[in-house]
Amino acid sequence: MTTDRYTTRRGIHVHRTVEAIPVKDAIEPVIDALDSRRGILLASSYEYPGRYTRWDMGFVDPPLVLVARGRGLRVETLNARGAVLLPAIADALGGLDAVETLDRAERSLTLTVRRPAAGFTEEARSRQPSVFSAIRVLVDLFHHGDEPHLGLYGAFGYDLAFQFEPIRPRLPRPADQRDLVLYLPDELVIVDHRREVAQRRRYDFEAGGLTTVGRPRAGSTTPYVGAAEVVRRADHEPGEYAAVVRVAREAFKRGDLFEVVPGQTFFEACPSPPSELFLRLRERNPAPYGFLMNLGDAEYLVGASPEMYVRVDDDRVETCPISGTIARGRDPMGDAAQILALLTSSKDESELTMCTDVDRNDKSRICVPGSVRVIGRRQIEMYARLIHTVDHVEGRLRPEFDALDAFLAHAWAVTVTGAPKAWAMQFIEDHERSSRAWYGGAVGLIGFDGSLNTGLTLRPIRIKNGTAEIRAGATLLYDSDPDAEEEET
Repeated sequence: MTTDRYTTRRGIHVHRTVEAIPVKDAIEPVIDALDSRRGILLASSYEYPGRYTRWDMGFVDPPLVLVARGRGLRVETLNARGAVLLPAIADALGGLDAVETLDRAERSLTLTVRRPAAGFTEEARSRQPSVFSAIRVLVDLFHHGDEPHLGLYGAFGYDLAFQFEPIRPRLPRPADQRDLVLYLPDELVIVDHRREVAQRRRYDFEAGGLTTVGRPRAGSTTPYVGAAEVVRRADHEPGEYAAVVRVAREAFKRGDLFEVVPGQTFFEACPSPPSELFLRLRERNPAPYGFLMNLGDAEYLVGASPEMYVRVDDDRVETCPISGTIARGRDPMGDAAQILALLTSSKDESELTMCTDVDRNDKSRICVPGSVRVIGRRQIEMYARLIHTVDHVEGRLRPEFDALDAFLAHAWAVTVTGAPKAWAMQFIEDHERSSRAWYGGAVGLIGFDGSLNTGLTLRPIRIKNGTAEIRAGATLLYDSDPDAEEEET
């Protein structure tokens, strides 16, 4: 066990204890606890040289949560330890020009962010006033270059892009829909499966004469309750998705769109606890971005996403657009035949080319000219039931930009929106049957050391009040077959 102390960029003192623990079953207590206690597990169960390794990191009972709805952000304490940090956070946010109103209470802060002025350059897109203006202040408050794991963990909803893109809302949003939930943990379990080491990292904080030392780490407990039945099975009737494809084809003919990715959502009662669903997914569908999240308010996210959203390490920005998908074969020979079919498909090649071109354009806003390059082209990734073609793209951040700029410059991935991106997102808003909530956003970590590691929220199971929902989309081009695309989704 090692213990040390450091001071963040803005004067918060942190006591850090790192304890080695047995690798076997190190993360299982976290998985079990997440059925009834707030917290997050992020897990990679997929290996790909130079891209993905197997690891787990998780926690329960965090002291603080950040929740965004539209342009409002609430910072709330979840136990007595969070109350130690709240005054320092309030002081930091109070000096932010982007904040229009700030209300302080004993256990929470509530603020609204002013709307951006009309018009801005693409390079300044990520610096417009938004809830991320406040998040950037908090990252700066806790920043320390030698802390690789402490940060803000959570889920980023699809509607966050509406703070930057001129999308006209059409779909109704549920009153309880949240656009962002981020936790600040004070105890983490980290497992590195490649090195076969595990550790428990504990943090105590001192700020403004207050300390978390001696204060209990416990939080509230709310047992999971599954629903007995669902009101509806899907948000589309048979044939309705094919009709959307036909509308999209007309938009392609006019030149309004080159590509768009509409989806449909399915619902089912979920008597099984979220941890059981996660364990099934981990066994049956290993993925680089697995997640199990208890977001509070009877809402959970469970997933096994194959696609990186944005990853930042120092000044290096990475993404891995996926487009081109085919089912696995019955055996290795069948896999080989399917890979050949995928690689010789002009439609799948066109889809991925379009996605990567838009992704490179996203990076050009915030990266050094000439640094954006494709370092892997149409690489094959094998999953439990599917084979994907994947490009690997990197760029180098310009000195005036940071990891949050990289995150926002890509909102949201072309692989779940389309091109041109703003027009595709408007098409989705006009023609889907329900709001996307978390689908098409991201999950992951904003690190206090300046790093970022996020996965695309692709094929997630969202559980709300005991009902599970899952959204499936298809990439449409001008020659898409309506009935085949409906069958795919």
